Amino acid sequence: MHWKQENSIPHQRLFKTFFAGGFECSTHYPKNRPRLDLVAATHHDMFAWQDYQRLKEQGLGVAREGLRWHLVEKTRGHYDFSSALPIVRAARATGTQVIWDLCHFGWPDHINIFSPDFIAALGSYGAAFAKWLQNETDQPGLFVPVNEISFFSWAAGDEGSIFPFALGRGFELKTQLVRAAINAMNSIWSVMPKARFVHVDPIIHVIAALKRPEDKPHAEAYRLSQFQSWDMISGRLCPELGGNEKYIDIIGANFYPHNQWFYNLNGYRRVRRFTPITRKHSSYRPFREMLAELYGRYRRPIFIAETGAENRLRAGWFRYVCEETRAAMQAGVPVQGMCLYPILNHPGWTDGRHCHNALWDYADAEGNRKIYEPLARELNRWQKVFEHRREPGSHLATASSAGARAPALRNSKESFSAFEFHLPEL
Repeated sequence: MHWKQENSIPHQRLFKTFFAGGFECSTHYPKNRPRLDLVAATHHDMFAWQDYQRLKEQGLGVAREGLRWHLVEKTRGHYDFSSALPIVRAARATGTQVIWDLCHFGWPDHINIFSPDFIAALGSYGAAFAKWLQNETDQPGLFVPVNEISFFSWAAGDEGSIFPFALGRGFELKTQLVRAAINAMNSIWSVMPKARFVHVDPIIHVIAALKRPEDKPHAEAYRLSQFQSWDMISGRLCPELGGNEKYIDIIGANFYPHNQWFYNLNGYRRVRRFTPITRKHSSYRPFREMLAELYGRYRRPIFIAETGAENRLRAGWFRYVCEETRAAMQAGVPVQGMCLYPILNHPGWTDGRHCHNALWDYADAEGNRKIYEPLARELNRWQKVFEHRREPGSHLATASSAGARAPALRNSKESFSAFEFHLPEL
């Protein structure tokens, strides 16, 4: 068996640093626009070395990256990974650990995503990349076979906002993506037996509006649908897809300010003017509870694979997520890391607007990027909390005391097995 249960490796650290930086890498077709290539749009492909130096200087030893499958496999079965080479070399030079997305909403034009060929193609391409990667690095690979299966299947198969712009085929697409992910894992394991996999999806909270109590069963059913892809991969749902518990390795949870809302679906399409639940609302569910539910359901290590906000909300949102993550860890939830996503400002999917949602801005002609200082300061404070992995029996600094000598605190009763440290009480 390739996968080992978490409890059998209680002190293994999966990631080099707790905090990671994620480079936006979407390559899909939005409606009425050419194919996106946000790696190129942010000039990350041109300035990979400088970008990785910036990560290192900020103490970020982990990165999320995405292969651009449409560039890798322009002709069926012929693979050219030269587009990934600058990133691999930059990561190697800086000692950065990379989590690779194989399919981040985009795939080659010659493949029909609804056909069996898509399943076979993802597996062949994944195995080819794993084999190529082994010649470039001596580190075991970390992969996301298909990014955000739940969101992907909704946006491309139900809501019809990204290619192939299908309506009413979301569940069908979800099963297709799960089959492809499972095949990719088996194919990669055949050439890289120690490969690890992160299954990334948003975690959400959806409830009925107070004035519509009749919507409660529908709202709860919709909320529970967030678990479908993970349940399929584990074989708990639709076992005919080939799922098994061995495939659920690391759970990647994406969480943004818009991940909670009042149920107001119109058929299968979410109404454009959906009503978000803000953090000040009494119905807002604390992130710590969502993490606890996720861990209780799968008992796997958790990676907060994406989190971030726009404009002046960036630092405050990051602070909230860190506070809640610390609380969840105190309660025994094995959160292994957190990825600031995106790490570079980028053009918006639908309108190309300059999205100010990252730590660094657009690059100038020499590859320099202006840093967003409020978020950088907040990151530095929380690095002092999460990155100080002490010997058993020592404490972890609190954010308020970061930078100064932390007071002596008694050890928490909850030992976090993945890291060999104890968290202080809040």
